[in-house]
Amino acid sequence: AKAPKGRKVELSSLTGQDNEPARLTSGISELDRVLGGGLVAGSATLLGGDPGIGKSTLLLQAAASMARKDLRTVYISGEEALAQLRMRAARLKLTQAPVELAAETNIADIRKTLENDGDVGLVIIDSIQTMWSPAIEAAPGTVSQVRVSGQELIHFAKANDVAVILVGHVTKDGQIAGPRVLE
Repeated sequence: AKAPKGRKVELSSLTGQDNEPARLTSGISELDRVLGGGLVAGSATLLGGDPGIGKSTLLLQAAASMARKDLRTVYISGEEALAQLRMRAARLKLTQAPVELAAETNIADIRKTLENDGDVGLVIIDSIQTMWSPAIEAAPGTVSQVRVSGQELIHFAKANDVAVILVGHVTKDGQIAGPRVLE
């Protein structure tokens, strides 16, 4: 099989007149500060931390805040059932926020859904270790699956000008579980 031909990419100089990219703020001041003032459309952000530290809770709060500002926000959970997410939202009094949910781990199905629905501003993937691509034969959480799933989501973010947050669990020795490659 022949390798596919590429396309010519436009090159530019360092002297461009680009403005600072617009930031999507979460309304959570410390999160926005850590993100350099907020998320940037077309970016992928890896949020790592120990299991149970509150990554999902923090991101659900940020998702609700951003969705209330008319930013179409999709939260994909590979870890928890929709009922668990809804219980957390109820506990946090966020049930009225227009966050769209899915419990899915197949990266091809996730991408197809996001691309077909269009006009998405923020996608949260919780967590990257649970995602798998049918394009390769390996178990979810393996380095190859995390690499391929991460690449698919980063490509989606850039091609569609969508901010993507990938949750990554941290192991006892402080490494992102499975995928040092994702860091």
